[in-house]
Amino acid sequence: MNIQDAQKAVDEWIQEHGVRYFNELTNMAQLTEEVGEVARIIARRYGEQSEKESDKAKDLGEELADVVFVVLCLANQTGINLQEAFDKKLDLKSKRDKDRHKNNEKLQ
Repeated sequence: MNIQDAQKAVDEWIQEHGVRYFNELTNMAQLTEEVGEVARIIARRYGEQSEKESDKAKDLGEELADVVFVVLCLANQTGINLQEAFDKKLDLKSKRDKDRHKNNEKLQ
């Protein structure tokens, strides 16, 4: 599924199950909460913090999907074609940074 199809699927889900979109500020707060959950898993599972037994069953993929879902909601409700925006960003980064990381001594 491409991003445009994902936006459509989220919109259809909202119309069928969600009644309506939460307002943009509520979705921004939700996004922050979901990113925090991703950060907690990463910090404990891959970072130096110890992972609590209760956190070991948490699914990083599910939490990342929560982030994507809310981002798609925000794009839909603000009229952003995220596929177009992503393609444009990837093109920009490819041109601007084409040799930047290859020439970064810190990454060698």
